[in-house]
Amino acid sequence: MKKIFILIFSTFLILSCNSKQEKDLEEVSIVLDWYPNAVHTFIYNAIENGYFKDEGIDLKIIYPSSPSDSLTLPAAKKVDIGISYLNNVIIAKTNENIPIQSFGAILQQSVNTIISLKEKNITSPKDFQGKKAGTSGGIMSDVYLNTMMKHENIDPNSLEVVDVGFELLTSMITNQVDFTIGGMINHEIPVMQDKGVDINYFLIENFGVPQSYELILVANDELLKEKKDTYQKVFNILKKGFQDVKNNPQKSIDILLSKQATEQFPLTENVEKQSLNILIPMMENTSSEFLSQNENVWEKNINWLYDNKVISKKIPAKNFIYQF
Repeated sequence: MKKIFILIFSTFLILSCNSKQEKDLEEVSIVLDWYPNAVHTFIYNAIENGYFKDEGIDLKIIYPSSPSDSLTLPAAKKVDIGISYLNNVIIAKTNENIPIQSFGAILQQSVNTIISLKEKNITSPKDFQGKKAGTSGGIMSDVYLNTMMKHENIDPNSLEVVDVGFELLTSMITNQVDFTIGGMINHEIPVMQDKGVDINYFLIENFGVPQSYELILVANDELLKEKKDTYQKVFNILKKGFQDVKNNPQKSIDILLSKQATEQFPLTENVEKQSLNILIPMMENTSSEFLSQNENVWEKNINWLYDNKVISKKIPAKNFIYQF
């Protein structure tokens, strides 16, 4: 009887301690740029391996309900972290004075890709003349296309631009447009290849568009200062999660597939494996560590956006970056 009592009491203490530990965790929220896919493996690795809980953090993942959520929600302090885009942050902070900063670059370059059916013979911006381009709308697609064509001494007015919304691939396959801009080399390309569609593609950065951090970690200016220690922990944890991705890509894919948003954005293992193989060298390379940022990259994009009249003034690059 005494042994039974001791066993029950010990179990009670363990459960009580675990409950207390869970309650003592600091809740930190992050809104993704989209539903879970290969680019988020470093986050899910860190969660699965308990790195956040080891540092006293309970990370809550939020899916965006609109494309702007990953920028506006952190700016308004409604979530702690967002995964956004460098040029979006420059435009929002410069033109609208939105209080946001970047504290880490997930991808060291843009993944924005020109995609066309192979039969169209479009292999560079020199082939844009007299063609029809499909975009998802917004000023940036126009600026990208103009920059690329001017870089190749082609008249931008010789290109017809059509807003096809979210039907980038469909509009291309059905010949509504000759090519599309806005697809990603780590998603749309593996999807097309998986479906056996013969395509040509090339990155926009190879033709006059400055290097840009495709995805960045952003937070409210004030929160970054008030909760510096927490953000520093998150930063270090995510770097640790990325090391796991590099060390074991297949396990990372397995974890991702177990966390996918099946109803909203079901994943295909082969596509995500190809995607991760493309992403890893874009997330870290010999000159840039994962999550590192360089003021020169920001400066070049600020100047480029200003020259193209997307922003009306220039703010120093250091104002966009939070350094620990």
